[in-house]
Amino acid sequence: MSADALPIETTIHGRVLVARASSPAHGWLVAFHGYGQNAEDALGDVRAIPGIDAWHVVSVQALHRFYTRGDERVVASWMTRQDRDQAIADNVAYVDRVVDRVVAGAAADRLVFAGFSQGAAMAYRAARLGRRSAAGVIALGGDLPPELKTSSDRAARPWPPVLIGAGDAETWFTADKAAADEGFLRGAGAPIDVVRYRGGHAWTDEFRAAAGRWLMARGS
Repeated sequence: MSADALPIETTIHGRVLVARASSPAHGWLVAFHGYGQNAEDALGDVRAIPGIDAWHVVSVQALHRFYTRGDERVVASWMTRQDRDQAIADNVAYVDRVVDRVVAGAAADRLVFAGFSQGAAMAYRAARLGRRSAAGVIALGGDLPPELKTSSDRAARPWPPVLIGAGDAETWFTADKAAADEGFLRGAGAPIDVVRYRGGHAWTDEFRAAAGRWLMARGS
């Protein structure tokens, strides 16, 4: 007897942390954590970027939560390969709702999406498939998702500026993967900067400094 897989739409609540700038903001930085992390992790990582106090920061937690070994922490994952297309649509719709709910006012025209590891793909998707145009993408330790490299990419808007971060001791987002993404994005007309920093699969002070300078250019 065979069994059919039926995708069923349902409602689920996400979790978002918001840290507002203490003075008139340059814009909004929407951050996405990596696999096995949570919104607090992403918020802590990006709030250490020099000059970030001039930006409102929104840290979005993935919808699929689980416990770390020993039930020490609640963490999350953005998606797996199972029902991939539906998961992408769900995640993009979720981010659109976050932006609609949180982002408003004069700074809404400067919307930067930043992602680490698995969250890098979400930053690209939010910028490319979301309802609002992005002023930039920061992708650290994670590659461009394959559906955005094909003719089925639904977004008609131009690519925003992109900052790619790749560590010289990186074992997952390798130099070859970074070079492939850089080549594709340059061919697609995206203004792109690549930072090859000392370190592995993690935020580092060196990359944060580069991200701070890059954000300053987006906010000016």
